[in-house]
Amino acid sequence: MSGNRNMKYWVLVVGIWWLTGLGLPVPVAAQVIPAPSPDTLSSTVRRDSLRLVVRRDSLRRRFDEERMLNSLKAYTKRKTIAGKVASALFNFTERREDRAGLDAVLLDRQFDKHSYKVVRSINIRTLDAFGFSITDSTRIPRNILEKSGNALHIKTTRSRIRQVLLFRVGEELEPQDLSESERLLRQTSEILDARVFVNERTSSTDSVDIQVITKDVFSISGSFQLRDVGAGVIGLRDVNFLGQGHQIRNRFEYGRSDTGPGAQTWRYSGNYQVPFRNFIYAQASYLKETRNEETVVRLTRDFYSVNTRYAGSVSFRQVNGIVATQGDGTAESPYLFAPQRYNVQDAWLGRSFQLTSYDLGHENPGRLIVSARSIGTNFSRRAYPNDYNANLLLGTIGYSVRRYYKDKYLFGFGRTEDIPTGTIASLTTGYELNERSNRRYYGMRLAYGSYSPQRGYLYFSGDFGSYQRVRDQDWQQGSLGLEMLYFTRLYHTGNYQWRHFLWTRNVIGLNRQTGERPLSIQGEHGLRGFQPGELLLGSSRMVLNYETTMFTPVSFLGFRMAAVAFADIAWLNAKNPNQTIPLFDSPYTGFGVGLRFRNEYAALRTFQISFGFYPRGMSAPNGIRIFENSRPYYDFSDFSFNQPGVVRYQ
Repeated sequence: MSGNRNMKYWVLVVGIWWLTGLGLPVPVAAQVIPAPSPDTLSSTVRRDSLRLVVRRDSLRRRFDEERMLNSLKAYTKRKTIAGKVASALFNFTERREDRAGLDAVLLDRQFDKHSYKVVRSINIRTLDAFGFSITDSTRIPRNILEKSGNALHIKTTRSRIRQVLLFRVGEELEPQDLSESERLLRQTSEILDARVFVNERTSSTDSVDIQVITKDVFSISGSFQLRDVGAGVIGLRDVNFLGQGHQIRNRFEYGRSDTGPGAQTWRYSGNYQVPFRNFIYAQASYLKETRNEETVVRLTRDFYSVNTRYAGSVSFRQVNGIVATQGDGTAESPYLFAPQRYNVQDAWLGRSFQLTSYDLGHENPGRLIVSARSIGTNFSRRAYPNDYNANLLLGTIGYSVRRYYKDKYLFGFGRTEDIPTGTIASLTTGYELNERSNRRYYGMRLAYGSYSPQRGYLYFSGDFGSYQRVRDQDWQQGSLGLEMLYFTRLYHTGNYQWRHFLWTRNVIGLNRQTGERPLSIQGEHGLRGFQPGELLLGSSRMVLNYETTMFTPVSFLGFRMAAVAFADIAWLNAKNPNQTIPLFDSPYTGFGVGLRFRNEYAALRTFQISFGFYPRGMSAPNGIRIFENSRPYYDFSDFSFNQPGVVRYQ
């Protein structure tokens, strides 16, 4: 299997080499058969020798990969224009720090010996996106592509870096401030990687000098997709506007073929986010599409760190549109539309309490968190019978333990990644005041995650939530969810590294309202790349996803490449919505392979091109589809508390 993968890789390299005009003729040694030896050897030996010589015929030799690689390396060192182009396209620098995953490092206690020392100075060094390495100070931009990219890039300002740091000059260094600051820097959209450490040579018994090194991503990115003559999609993003951490995202679609009331030939979505000190973010977004217009304004502060005491948010959302209330879109039953207009005011506040520690010298990682939330929904135009004004009050009490490890080759291509582990348990109760019948709400959530370089990563969670009508004491709109994510340790074969992923998600609807079937199995909700030939919606869903990801040593124009193979299976009670468990219906399946490309220096870091086959339910007659996506299919679930809310049912 390894030989076949290597051969495919070199066929790709040879093809690119030939297309760019870089191919060099490789001389082939002439076939030489030596004259028979003197009669001191028997005729049998002479015949055997001739057979051996024929078997060594150079014209029948297998493709010499090492010779081809050395020839290409030598060509990139030429001083000619073609040699410089080849040097810019192909990167043969050995990635010593990327050849294997790090031994997982627990971030909690790396710098315990410096706790409560006074911060004397903070030295911040920011690196451009191209050509530099955070682990190798001698690496610099080496070609015109890297130098040109850095010339167009505005580095993150030091003031923005200071916004993310949890410590200040002249203050005492709290436990975990260094490790948490490093993790938070890596989690920002504008920073690729970061290191925060103490300068041991200059620090004393009561004060420390802190070094901060960050490496940027290339924040500006755009996209263009031509769907048809006169139809396409244009996207423009900047996740680090003027180096201040401001995020601007725009997406415009034109040439749409929508019909019916309120139809328009274009669609626009835009978002602008501004960071402030103390991890406060202001955000505004706008969406305009056929039969729907939506505006959102939000001010938030999350439990961003283990030591965060207060969190909360205030938001306002307004929706104005036209929705289909009857019909299925066929000639016999066309859609009937009605206007709908409403707004939502949402506010919440949370407080974290540190628990007593019985481990002398170390604080308790557990936190007790209480929070409250108010959600008000007001309709000025109603389309459905269930559109009514309501005010939902929620309260949550929970326990959380968070620990973070750092490792490589999980979802990225050799970059440092933070792995959340821990435990979370919460109970939520609430009361909804509405125009029909007041309702109580009850919900709970349990989650656990662990990680080991030898055993891999395991995460599972379960949640339950339901309303209870006060008047009749009957249960309404309940939801039961179960999730498990597991990926294996990192396996190695030469320069190739791979992991296996297994993910299952189950959502069971309980006592849902008539006609309420919001669950689908498309895309991230079930079968990746799946486009059904008919509307498939249900009230219960069960999904099982398997994937193998192989990280290759291929690097082209800064893009790293990985090969992906996947198999998905999903059950949905679309045909019989009265069945609570969907396993009695025939499953939908999908199988495929793909290539994933990641450019660690760009804002749009990952995109994948996949070939999928779907034996049943696909819109294409042959069940085959080639598709691309830029969002990772898997992701970690953190163990921090978010705003109190009802169990997600989607």
